[in-house]
Amino acid sequence: MIIGEMISQISSCHSFQGIYFGGIMGKKKKDTIELRFYEVPHNESVLTLLGDKWIRCYGHDETNLHFHNLMEIGYCRDGTGRLVLNEKECRYQPAMISVIPQNYPHITISEDAKEPSFWEYLFFDPMLFLKELYAGDELRQREILGIINREAWFLHEEESGNLVGLVTMVMEEMRSKKKHYSDSVHSLMLALVIELIRMNETTEIYDTDMHKKTGITQIGNALDYIREKYADHIKVEDLANACGMSETHFRRVFESYMNMSPMDYVNLTRIQASCERLKKTTDSMDEVAEKVGFATTSTFNRNFKKFLNTSPYQWKIKQENYESKLLSYHITALKGW
Repeated sequence: MIIGEMISQISSCHSFQGIYFGGIMGKKKKDTIELRFYEVPHNESVLTLLGDKWIRCYGHDETNLHFHNLMEIGYCRDGTGRLVLNEKECRYQPAMISVIPQNYPHITISEDAKEPSFWEYLFFDPMLFLKELYAGDELRQREILGIINREAWFLHEEESGNLVGLVTMVMEEMRSKKKHYSDSVHSLMLALVIELIRMNETTEIYDTDMHKKTGITQIGNALDYIREKYADHIKVEDLANACGMSETHFRRVFESYMNMSPMDYVNLTRIQASCERLKKTTDSMDEVAEKVGFATTSTFNRNFKKFLNTSPYQWKIKQENYESKLLSYHITALKGW
Protein backbone atom coordinates (compact mmCIF):
# COMPACT_ATOMS: atom_id res chain seq x y z
CA MET A 1 0.00 0.00 0.00
CA ILE A 2 0.93 3.58 -0.29
CA ILE A 3 -0.13 6.36 2.12
CA GLY A 4 0.44 10.30 2.24
CA GLU A 5 4.14 13.20 1.85
CA MET A 6 7.37 16.57 2.53
CA ILE A 7 9.96 18.45 0.56
CA SER A 8 12.48 20.92 1.73
CA GLN A 9 15.49 22.96 0.88
CA ILE A 10 18.37 20.58 0.33
CA SER A 11 22.12 20.85 0.34
CA SER A 12 24.41 19.08 -2.06
CA CYS A 13 27.06 16.41 -1.45
CA HIS A 14 29.83 16.77 -3.99
CA SER A 15 31.33 13.29 -3.75
CA PHE A 16 30.19 9.82 -4.70
CA GLN A 17 32.55 8.23 -2.21
CA GLY A 18 30.97 6.34 0.69
CA ILE A 19 28.25 8.82 1.45
CA TYR A 20 27.03 8.35 5.05
CA PHE A 21 23.98 10.27 6.18
CA GLY A 22 23.13 11.32 9.70
CA GLY A 23 20.35 13.55 10.88
CA ILE A 24 21.46 16.92 9.52
CA MET A 25 18.37 19.03 9.17
CA GLY A 26 18.01 22.69 8.24
CA LYS A 27 15.28 25.27 8.47
CA LYS A 28 12.76 24.74 5.75
CA LYS A 29 9.23 25.10 4.63
CA LYS A 30 7.25 22.06 5.77
CA ASP A 31 4.87 20.50 3.27
CA THR A 32 3.14 17.15 3.38
CA ILE A 33 5.03 13.93 4.04
CA GLU A 34 3.99 10.57 2.63
CA LEU A 35 4.19 7.15 4.23
CA ARG A 36 4.41 4.53 1.50
CA PHE A 37 3.33 1.32 3.14
CA TYR A 38 4.66 -1.90 1.59
CA GLU A 39 3.91 -5.46 2.60
CA VAL A 40 6.22 -8.45 2.22
CA PRO A 41 4.25 -11.16 0.36
CA HIS A 42 3.00 -14.09 2.39
CA ASN A 43 5.65 -16.84 2.84
CA GLU A 44 8.42 -14.62 1.45
CA SER A 45 11.37 -13.01 3.24
CA VAL A 46 11.46 -9.85 1.15
CA LEU A 47 9.40 -7.76 -1.26
CA THR A 48 11.29 -7.13 -4.51
CA LEU A 49 10.45 -4.50 -7.12
CA LEU A 50 12.20 -5.75 -10.25
CA GLY A 51 12.19 -5.48 -14.01
CA ASP A 52 11.22 -3.07 -16.76
CA LYS A 53 8.39 -1.56 -14.71
CA TRP A 54 11.04 0.25 -12.68
CA ILE A 55 12.65 1.89 -15.71
CA ARG A 56 11.04 5.28 -15.29
CA CYS A 57 11.57 8.98 -14.79
CA TYR A 58 11.68 9.21 -11.02
CA GLY A 59 10.50 12.19 -9.03
CA HIS A 60 9.21 14.42 -11.82
CA ASP A 61 5.55 13.78 -10.98
CA GLU A 62 6.17 14.11 -7.24
CA THR A 63 6.91 17.09 -5.07
CA ASN A 64 7.55 15.65 -1.63
CA LEU A 65 9.72 13.28 0.32
CA HIS A 66 8.29 9.97 1.50
CA PHE A 67 9.24 7.25 3.96
CA HIS A 68 8.48 3.55 4.37
CA ASN A 69 7.41 1.15 7.08
CA LEU A 70 10.08 -1.27 5.78
CA MET A 71 13.81 -0.92 5.15
CA GLU A 72 14.56 -0.13 1.50
CA ILE A 73 17.67 -1.11 -0.44
CA GLY A 74 17.90 0.25 -3.97
CA TYR A 75 20.40 -0.67 -6.69
CA CYS A 76 20.85 1.66 -9.67
CA ARG A 77 21.20 -0.32 -12.88
CA ASP A 78 21.13 2.66 -15.25
CA GLY A 79 20.60 6.40 -15.36
CA THR A 80 21.70 9.46 -13.45
CA GLY A 81 20.02 11.92 -11.15
CA ARG A 82 19.69 12.96 -7.54
CA LEU A 83 18.92 10.99 -4.40
CA VAL A 84 17.66 13.05 -1.48
CA LEU A 85 18.02 11.42 1.93
CA ASN A 86 16.56 13.51 4.71
CA GLU A 87 17.91 16.88 3.62
CA LYS A 88 21.14 15.72 2.02
CA GLU A 89 21.34 15.49 -1.76
CA CYS A 90 23.81 13.40 -3.75
CA ARG A 91 24.23 12.43 -7.36
CA TYR A 92 23.54 8.85 -8.41
CA GLN A 93 24.83 6.85 -11.34
CA PRO A 94 24.85 3.17 -12.34
CA ALA A 95 26.27 0.62 -9.85
CA MET A 96 25.34 2.69 -6.79
CA ILE A 97 23.40 1.31 -3.86
CA SER A 98 21.19 3.06 -1.32
CA VAL A 99 20.28 1.69 2.10
CA ILE A 100 17.35 3.60 3.60
CA PRO A 101 16.08 2.78 7.10
CA GLN A 102 12.46 2.58 8.16
CA ASN A 103 10.86 6.00 8.70
CA TYR A 104 13.66 7.83 6.83
CA PRO A 105 12.49 10.61 4.43
CA HIS A 106 13.84 10.37 0.88
CA ILE A 107 13.09 10.79 -2.81
CA THR A 108 14.77 9.75 -6.09
CA ILE A 109 14.79 12.30 -8.91
CA SER A 110 15.94 11.38 -12.42
CA GLU A 111 18.31 13.74 -14.24
CA ASP A 112 15.72 14.70 -16.83
CA ALA A 113 11.99 14.11 -17.19
CA LYS A 114 12.66 12.49 -20.59
CA GLU A 115 15.65 10.36 -19.53
CA PRO A 116 14.51 7.38 -17.40
CA SER A 117 16.57 5.65 -14.75
CA PHE A 118 16.49 1.98 -13.81
CA TRP A 119 16.41 1.14 -10.12
CA GLU A 120 15.49 -2.18 -8.52
CA TYR A 121 14.55 -2.54 -4.88
CA LEU A 122 14.35 -4.79 -1.84
CA PHE A 123 11.91 -4.03 0.98
CA PHE A 124 12.04 -6.00 4.24
CA ASP A 125 11.52 -5.83 7.98
CA PRO A 126 14.95 -6.22 9.62
CA MET A 127 13.39 -7.17 12.95
CA LEU A 128 12.15 -10.46 11.50
CA PHE A 129 15.75 -11.48 10.83
CA LEU A 130 17.06 -10.07 14.11
CA LYS A 131 14.57 -12.25 15.98
CA GLU A 132 16.13 -15.25 14.28
CA LEU A 133 19.74 -14.11 14.75
CA TYR A 134 19.23 -13.19 18.42
CA ALA A 135 16.45 -15.58 19.40
CA GLY A 136 15.24 -15.08 22.96
CA ASP A 137 17.24 -11.87 23.48
CA GLU A 138 14.70 -9.10 22.91
CA LEU A 139 16.98 -6.43 24.35
CA ARG A 140 19.73 -7.29 21.86
CA GLN A 141 17.21 -7.38 18.99
CA ARG A 142 16.04 -3.85 19.75
CA GLU A 143 19.59 -2.61 20.27
CA ILE A 144 20.70 -3.88 16.86
CA LEU A 145 17.53 -2.60 15.18
CA GLY A 146 18.36 0.85 16.51
CA ILE A 147 21.87 0.57 15.11
CA ILE A 148 20.88 -0.42 11.58
CA ASN A 149 17.97 2.03 11.46
CA ARG A 150 20.16 4.90 12.63
CA GLU A 151 21.56 6.08 9.31
CA ALA A 152 21.11 5.90 5.55
CA TRP A 153 23.96 4.81 3.29
CA PHE A 154 24.77 5.66 -0.32
CA LEU A 155 27.71 3.83 -1.85
CA HIS A 156 29.49 2.85 -5.02
CA GLU A 157 29.34 -0.89 -5.73
CA GLU A 158 33.09 -1.26 -5.13
CA GLU A 159 32.81 0.46 -1.75
CA SER A 160 30.04 -1.71 -0.42
CA GLY A 161 31.99 -4.83 0.50
CA ASN A 162 29.72 -7.85 0.27
CA LEU A 163 26.52 -5.82 0.26
CA VAL A 164 25.90 -5.37 -3.47
CA GLY A 165 26.73 -9.02 -4.11
CA LEU A 166 24.16 -10.16 -1.55
CA VAL A 167 21.53 -7.70 -2.80
CA THR A 168 21.91 -8.70 -6.45
CA MET A 169 21.87 -12.42 -5.57
CA VAL A 170 18.57 -11.91 -3.71
CA MET A 171 17.20 -10.04 -6.72
CA GLU A 172 18.21 -12.77 -9.16
CA GLU A 173 16.77 -15.52 -6.94
CA MET A 174 13.48 -13.63 -6.73
CA ARG A 175 13.53 -12.92 -10.45
CA SER A 176 14.08 -16.54 -11.52
CA LYS A 177 12.30 -18.30 -8.62
CA LYS A 178 14.06 -21.58 -9.27
CA LYS A 179 13.46 -24.59 -7.05
CA HIS A 180 14.34 -23.84 -3.40
CA TYR A 181 14.62 -20.10 -4.15
CA SER A 182 12.74 -19.21 -0.95
CA ASP A 183 15.27 -20.97 1.29
CA SER A 184 18.14 -19.41 -0.66
CA VAL A 185 16.66 -15.92 -0.35
CA HIS A 186 16.10 -16.34 3.38
CA SER A 187 19.73 -17.35 3.92
CA LEU A 188 20.99 -14.49 1.77
CA MET A 189 18.82 -12.01 3.69
CA LEU A 190 20.26 -13.19 7.00
CA ALA A 191 23.75 -12.60 5.61
CA LEU A 192 22.65 -9.21 4.25
CA VAL A 193 21.35 -8.09 7.65
CA ILE A 194 24.64 -9.16 9.26
CA GLU A 195 26.49 -7.07 6.66
CA LEU A 196 24.32 -4.06 7.56
CA ILE A 197 25.12 -4.56 11.24
CA ARG A 198 28.83 -4.59 10.44
CA MET A 199 28.57 -1.44 8.33
CA ASN A 200 26.79 0.49 11.05
CA GLU A 201 28.82 -0.80 13.99
CA THR A 202 32.16 0.04 12.38
CA THR A 203 31.33 3.60 11.35
CA GLU A 204 33.53 6.19 13.02
CA ILE A 205 31.22 9.15 12.44
CA TYR A 206 30.16 10.45 15.83
CA ASP A 207 29.85 14.18 15.20
CA THR A 208 27.26 15.38 17.72
CA ASP A 209 25.98 17.99 15.28
CA MET A 210 25.53 15.21 12.72
CA HIS A 211 23.31 13.30 15.11
CA LYS A 212 21.35 16.23 16.45
CA LYS A 213 17.68 15.46 16.07
CA THR A 214 15.86 18.13 14.15
CA GLY A 215 13.03 18.13 11.63
CA ILE A 216 11.18 14.86 11.27
CA THR A 217 13.98 13.01 13.08
CA GLN A 218 12.65 14.61 16.27
CA ILE A 219 9.70 12.24 16.13
CA GLY A 220 11.61 9.17 14.91
CA ASN A 221 11.40 7.47 18.29
CA ALA A 222 7.64 7.96 18.32
CA LEU A 223 7.30 6.40 14.86
CA ASP A 224 9.40 3.44 16.01
CA TYR A 225 7.32 3.16 19.19
CA ILE A 226 4.09 3.07 17.18
CA ARG A 227 5.47 0.52 14.73
CA GLU A 228 6.44 -1.82 17.55
CA LYS A 229 3.58 -1.27 20.00
CA TYR A 230 0.56 -0.27 17.88
CA ALA A 231 -1.45 -3.19 19.32
CA ASP A 232 -0.95 -1.91 22.89
CA HIS A 233 -2.81 0.86 24.65
CA ILE A 234 -0.88 3.94 23.51
CA LYS A 235 -1.22 7.44 24.92
CA VAL A 236 0.21 10.60 23.38
CA GLU A 237 2.13 11.04 26.65
CA ASP A 238 3.99 7.77 25.90
CA LEU A 239 5.01 9.03 22.47
CA ALA A 240 6.09 12.41 23.78
CA ASN A 241 8.22 10.72 26.48
CA ALA A 242 9.86 8.52 23.83
CA CYS A 243 10.96 11.71 22.06
CA GLY A 244 11.94 13.59 25.22
CA MET A 245 9.35 16.33 24.67
CA SER A 246 6.45 17.79 26.53
CA GLU A 247 3.13 16.50 25.29
CA THR A 248 2.09 19.91 23.95
CA HIS A 249 5.34 20.43 22.05
CA PHE A 250 5.27 16.86 20.73
CA ARG A 251 1.74 17.27 19.36
CA ARG A 252 2.77 20.46 17.57
CA VAL A 253 5.92 18.95 16.04
CA PHE A 254 4.20 15.70 15.07
CA GLU A 255 1.27 17.41 13.35
CA SER A 256 3.55 19.86 11.55
CA TYR A 257 5.40 17.00 9.84
CA MET A 258 2.80 14.25 9.61
CA ASN A 259 -0.22 16.45 8.91
CA MET A 260 -2.32 14.35 11.24
CA SER A 261 -2.60 13.92 14.98
CA PRO A 262 -0.45 11.32 16.77
CA MET A 263 -3.49 9.17 17.55
CA ASP A 264 -4.70 9.33 13.95
CA TYR A 265 -1.32 7.96 12.93
CA VAL A 266 -1.56 5.22 15.56
CA ASN A 267 -4.97 4.22 14.22
CA LEU A 268 -3.75 4.38 10.63
CA THR A 269 -0.93 1.98 11.54
CA ARG A 270 -3.46 -0.33 13.18
CA ILE A 271 -5.62 -0.29 10.06
CA GLN A 272 -2.63 -1.21 7.91
CA ALA A 273 -1.88 -4.10 10.26
CA SER A 274 -5.51 -5.19 10.12
CA CYS A 275 -5.31 -5.42 6.31
CA GLU A 276 -2.43 -7.85 6.71
CA ARG A 277 -4.46 -9.97 9.12
CA LEU A 278 -7.55 -9.88 6.94
CA LYS A 279 -5.47 -11.03 4.00
CA LYS A 280 -3.52 -13.79 5.72
CA THR A 281 -5.74 -15.16 8.50
CA THR A 282 -9.24 -16.44 9.07
CA ASP A 283 -9.66 -14.35 12.23
CA SER A 284 -13.08 -12.88 12.86
CA MET A 285 -13.50 -9.11 12.71
CA ASP A 286 -13.69 -9.04 16.51
CA GLU A 287 -10.39 -10.90 16.75
CA VAL A 288 -8.70 -8.68 14.17
CA ALA A 289 -9.89 -5.54 15.96
CA GLU A 290 -8.54 -6.78 19.29
CA LYS A 291 -5.20 -7.99 17.90
CA VAL A 292 -4.37 -4.68 16.20
CA GLY A 293 -5.21 -2.61 19.25
CA PHE A 294 -8.81 -1.38 18.94
CA ALA A 295 -10.83 -1.50 22.13
CA THR A 296 -14.08 -2.30 20.30
CA THR A 297 -15.06 -3.67 16.91
CA SER A 298 -17.18 -0.60 16.26
CA THR A 299 -14.12 1.63 16.72
CA PHE A 300 -12.21 -0.64 14.32
CA ASN A 301 -15.00 -0.42 11.73
CA ARG A 302 -15.23 3.35 12.06
CA ASN A 303 -11.48 3.85 11.57
CA PHE A 304 -11.33 1.36 8.70
CA LYS A 305 -14.05 3.31 6.91
CA LYS A 306 -12.30 6.60 7.68
CA PHE A 307 -8.96 5.58 6.19
CA LEU A 308 -9.93 3.15 3.42
CA ASN A 309 -13.44 4.34 2.61
CA THR A 310 -14.88 0.83 2.86
CA SER A 311 -15.76 -1.68 5.56
CA PRO A 312 -13.33 -4.40 6.70
CA TYR A 313 -15.70 -7.05 5.37
CA GLN A 314 -15.96 -5.45 1.93
CA TRP A 315 -12.19 -5.03 1.81
CA LYS A 316 -11.64 -8.69 2.69
CA ILE A 317 -13.97 -10.14 0.07
CA LYS A 318 -12.57 -8.07 -2.81
CA GLN A 319 -9.67 -10.05 -4.19
CA GLU A 320 -8.32 -7.04 -6.09
CA ASN A 321 -7.19 -5.63 -2.73
CA TYR A 322 -4.62 -8.42 -2.44
CA GLU A 323 -0.92 -8.42 -3.38
CA SER A 324 -0.46 -6.15 -6.44
CA LYS A 325 -3.27 -3.85 -5.33
CA LEU A 326 -1.40 -3.21 -2.11
CA LEU A 327 1.52 -1.73 -4.02
CA SER A 328 -0.54 0.95 -5.74
CA TYR A 329 -3.20 1.84 -3.18
CA HIS A 330 -2.72 5.20 -1.54
CA ILE A 331 -4.32 7.55 0.88
CA THR A 332 -3.33 11.22 0.87
CA ALA A 333 -2.60 12.26 4.42
CA LEU A 334 -3.57 15.91 4.63
CA LYS A 335 -4.87 18.05 7.44
CA GLY A 336 -8.62 17.90 7.70
CA TRP A 337 -9.00 14.45 6.20
